[in-house]
Amino acid sequence: MILQALNDYYQRRQRSPNLQDRLPAFGLEEKEIHFVIEIDGEGWLVNLVDTRSTEGKKKIGQRFLVPQGVKKTSGVAANLLWNNSEYVFGLADAKKLVAKRKEGKENEYMQRLIEMQTAFRKKIESLSTEALLDPGIEAVLAFLNGLDITALESLPVWSEILATNPVISFRLHGDLELICQRPAVVAAAANQTEEKPDGVCLVSGEPAAIMRLHSPIKGIRDKPGATPDKNIVSINNENKSGSNGGQTPAFASYGKEKGFTSPVGKPATFAYTTALNHLLARDSRQRIQVGDASTVFWSEQANDLETALPDLFGEPPKDDPNRGTDALKVLYQAVQSGKFTRGTANDRFHVLGLAPNAARIAIRFWETASALDLAKRIARHFDDIKITRADYESEHLSLSALLKGSSRRKSDGSYDIPPNLGGEVMRAILEDLPYPTQLLNLAIQRCRAEQAKKNKRTGKPVHNVSYERAAVIKACLNRLVRFHTRSEKELAVSLDLTNDLPAYRLGRLFAVYERMQETASERELNKTIRDAYFGAAMSSPRSVFPRLVKLNQHHLRDIKRSRPKSAGYFDGLLREINWSIDPNTAYPAIFRLEDQGRFALGYYHQRQAFFTKSDAPTTDNQKESK
Repeated sequence: MILQALNDYYQRRQRSPNLQDRLPAFGLEEKEIHFVIEIDGEGWLVNLVDTRSTEGKKKIGQRFLVPQGVKKTSGVAANLLWNNSEYVFGLADAKKLVAKRKEGKENEYMQRLIEMQTAFRKKIESLSTEALLDPGIEAVLAFLNGLDITALESLPVWSEILATNPVISFRLHGDLELICQRPAVVAAAANQTEEKPDGVCLVSGEPAAIMRLHSPIKGIRDKPGATPDKNIVSINNENKSGSNGGQTPAFASYGKEKGFTSPVGKPATFAYTTALNHLLARDSRQRIQVGDASTVFWSEQANDLETALPDLFGEPPKDDPNRGTDALKVLYQAVQSGKFTRGTANDRFHVLGLAPNAARIAIRFWETASALDLAKRIARHFDDIKITRADYESEHLSLSALLKGSSRRKSDGSYDIPPNLGGEVMRAILEDLPYPTQLLNLAIQRCRAEQAKKNKRTGKPVHNVSYERAAVIKACLNRLVRFHTRSEKELAVSLDLTNDLPAYRLGRLFAVYERMQETASERELNKTIRDAYFGAAMSSPRSVFPRLVKLNQHHLRDIKRSRPKSAGYFDGLLREINWSIDPNTAYPAIFRLEDQGRFALGYYHQRQAFFTKSDAPTTDNQKESK
């Protein structure tokens, strides 16, 4: 199903009237070429061009359409007219050479380099007679036959080639395209891929030449130490017991030949790998990276939702901070009207979640729905996380902001987000499911852990129940109520005076006690009741609230003496909160996780209300510290 959808997407892009929208034709792929050797018609070196540009801390090569690369194996396998410097020049990779010397295998490596360079030349010589007569091919062969490394050593970029083992290709001096892009070479490359059918393709259902080893998928953010390029379709080279008691390779199970346990034709393999690599490209507008999960999405025809999802879930660029908010407005308009500017409401929309694994790419989730149904699910997510906020805080909360807000920030500035969490949250959004319990647990843990946190620069308190955490807690709790058909009402966007749940009420009460302490103080407090008691009040209120009641009586007395109007306001607020609290069961011994979340929401709502309600009296500490 996944491969068929990717194959259909490839065919859709191939039918595009806009040439720039088309994906590479069968037999070609897009590849980063770091250096281009410019030669004249007789094969003499003219220049060695560095195509790389700096992006962040990395140097990225220019992307070119080149003949499709071979699947890398432990053996020697050359690409047509492009490869790394080991194949093109027979040069040793500096890091590999050091490693081989330590292993005592330097001579074996040097012999392998000779085999690589020979294979690269033979790959070119295997082209058709027509292609071999092309001036570009003749020039490349002449260059390789007369290769003089000493002439190259004087070039300024030669040290870079020795150090990085870059990908290199060729161009005739005066041409714009590479030699491997010349029409005769492209036609020859396509002919090389056409073979007689030897099986039935699972994707097309038609006879085709079966692809034994599929091209790798690039762009998946990988784990440290793991191979960066992996496959979706692959079988481990492991032995398993056969019916005759012998051992057979896993890829030859059930008497199948190698590659026929999952038979996919070469055209379909090229189509799905090309489409997926395009979706995963660094500059793709149809990809979202959350944690280790790479999410790509596409529609059966061009649809607004394809380009809207990155703005909805991703961080807005610094030069356009309102992009997420604008995308959110467009989403709601589409949901309300049931219409899209591009595409229709019934377009089939596909979302694929991928993550790195030890042996191959893991499929985290796969969702297919109509564009309108998916838009409704996404809108429901933003409804769930919507909560009252300060004026300077953005209405749009990206998925990354929610995850970071719920996680511990490490000393290096990164966040301790569990590897699987981003993918699980995305899956819950797209499939309209409850959010992972782990997300709620993390948010509540941070509320407790940061109860006394101070801003390192200013020294002022930082609110532990932040905007992002409050949004996460509200969304998690409301989905639990909705999906488990519980009788309690869902939590509101802002302060709910009718919410009689004990945990919510006690959270409000704690916020009032804290505010009264701030109002009663004649100076800035070094330590507030939040710093000392919030975590305990949230988890085991019976152990803390009797002490807080006594402290609050002292604060109320001080307020009555210095600010009588404020005292009347707070006294009325305490009565409004306390009237529904049963004195016999006012302070439970323990709050379970969900009640801890309701406590945090009650506290957050009440704190926000102090700075938005017009009837609240003015105090000396009106400005909320963030």
